[in-house]
Amino acid sequence: MEALLPVLLIVVGIIVLFVGSRLYALGAAVGVLLGVVLVHELLPAQEMWVRIGLPVAFGVIGLVTGLAAKQAFRIVLSVIGGVAGVTIVLALLELAGLNLGVWDWILAFVGGLAIALFVRYSTRWSMVFLSGIVGGLLIALGVGSLFAPLQGAVSWIAGLVAAGAGVAYQGGFIGGKKPAAS
Repeated sequence: MEALLPVLLIVVGIIVLFVGSRLYALGAAVGVLLGVVLVHELLPAQEMWVRIGLPVAFGVIGLVTGLAAKQAFRIVLSVIGGVAGVTIVLALLELAGLNLGVWDWILAFVGGLAIALFVRYSTRWSMVFLSGIVGGLLIALGVGSLFAPLQGAVSWIAGLVAAGAGVAYQGGFIGGKKPAAS
């Protein structure tokens, strides 16, 4: 049961690497990553069902939000981008083993704002890059949690390779997939 969350993270990470340029998939993946970060930051010593349930619940919320967002695409994408920026910064700090106190949250806010602006003005490639980064982070967190000796450099490398592969695939550079559309 203890290995269920890391496996879930790896599976969601792999899925988002392949279909993350679709808003519903990116929303679900960002929701899962947000749930993992919130559990780690705010509820560290919880039962297994909380550590799995919260990411799954946030993933479902992100999925539903993405599916319902056809009309408000750019607004929802900016919100998802902002949340993604915050969680990406917090996840990177966690992977690096850094705890900067209040600066964690200041950096997270700046990252969220930067990603929200990037997404708002560059929708074509922003979803490809975001899905690659989020998928790579989920895989890195999953690998690091599943195989404790692989935490640190190996999980970072796994995440970077996965992120690069996801961006290359969704960007149309490998696999014969059409490049990201606007």
